[in-house]
Amino acid sequence: MNKKDSDSPRFDLIELFFFAYRDFTGDPDVLLDELGFGRAHHRVLHFVHRNPGIRVSDLLDILKITKQSLGRVLKQLVDEDFICQEPGALDRRQRLLYTTEKGTEFCAQLSKLQSQRINKAISLMPDGSDEIVRQFLYLMIDENDRSEVARLIGKQTD
Repeated sequence: MNKKDSDSPRFDLIELFFFAYRDFTGDPDVLLDELGFGRAHHRVLHFVHRNPGIRVSDLLDILKITKQSLGRVLKQLVDEDFICQEPGALDRRQRLLYTTEKGTEFCAQLSKLQSQRINKAISLMPDGSDEIVRQFLYLMIDENDRSEVARLIGKQTD
């Protein structure tokens, strides 16, 4: 890409992102809607499931949402037994979050749908493309946040 090209809007990629995101989130949206949940519930469930014992403050940092927005979604997930809260061992004021058995099973359903879409797309690409896709997505993250995202993803196991 030359300098002139870099100044032009990348409508092709911008629109592909919009459509890919629409379909990537659309698969789980159907299951979420059946429970009266939305994408905010999905994001909270995902990160609590992937980070058992996460503090509310750390979840706020990951999601970049207000405490009020998280509070509403979290209350519903707790009330409907998808997430449980426990006080911190050292600081009883901390709220540590965990998915319940019900929450874990639901996360598995949602992740399966999204993984199927990802795996199908990558299977249609040349060998090794999954690493290129991973690198591209990583480089799309704000430079100041990359190391924290790498740390977060790196500590998680399947």
